[in-house]
Amino acid sequence: MSDRLKSTSQISNEQIVEDLTKDLEFSLSTEEPKEENVINPGSSIEEFAPPTTHTQKIEDIPKDTDFDDDYEDRDKSNESDSDSIDEVSLKDAEVDLTDDQKEERRLVAEELKVAGNNAFKVAEYERSIDKYTEGLKICPLQWSQLRAVLYCNRSAAKMKLEKYSKAIKDCTKAIELDEKYVKAYIRRAQSYEATDKLDESLADYKKILELDPGHKEALKATVRLPPLIEEKNEKLKTEMLGKLKDLGNMLLKPFGLSTENFQMEQDPETKGYKINFKQ
Repeated sequence: MSDRLKSTSQISNEQIVEDLTKDLEFSLSTEEPKEENVINPGSSIEEFAPPTTHTQKIEDIPKDTDFDDDYEDRDKSNESDSDSIDEVSLKDAEVDLTDDQKEERRLVAEELKVAGNNAFKVAEYERSIDKYTEGLKICPLQWSQLRAVLYCNRSAAKMKLEKYSKAIKDCTKAIELDEKYVKAYIRRAQSYEATDKLDESLADYKKILELDPGHKEALKATVRLPPLIEEKNEKLKTEMLGKLKDLGNMLLKPFGLSTENFQMEQDPETKGYKINFKQ
């Protein structure tokens, strides 16, 4: 079994089907594996709205002008962990700080947030990420609301750079700090949709409506996403059936049979299926 199947909680149904197919085809194959060629190797910080199609670029999306003062990801394989926050170390470092020292750090974090916002306004997204990260590394853990804003604002800059997976992580941290943070849910929903995680995106939009029943973007998304999810599931089902048919033909070939010799019929009463054999 492939390594990806050992941890199915982190992979999609499509990947599971693909791995299962590869494993079964390998085990059924009587040929020696072939060696294949390989190649080695500014008025607003919040300017996002949910994509209307999967191919639509985020620059083409209508913009939200509410400033927050309180595809596969681009270059995903090259992303570093330089913006990761070690909260355990932060907690340990704060043990010996006085209240005045913590307040001083909070003020510095506020200044770094403003610096990040200003960099964002002039499209210096990498610089804005650096400033928000510096703020998170100095802001005392007790100011959870400020930390939530820093994470959420940093996610906006990452979205501009199409680093959607990292944006999702930042939004999730912001939500952990403030479970009613609507903007964090919005940005996470947008990032989920940008990475074709439509079910997760819809779930976030539904959560937004729980917090703000009149939210226009969320209302539109709950109408727009269900048919896209159904279409995606139908496509997946067709692909799965195709792979299963190929495997079935591989198994039946030694007996001079194929899947064409078997016909599935649905019982109109029980809605169950029965398989009929035909020569």
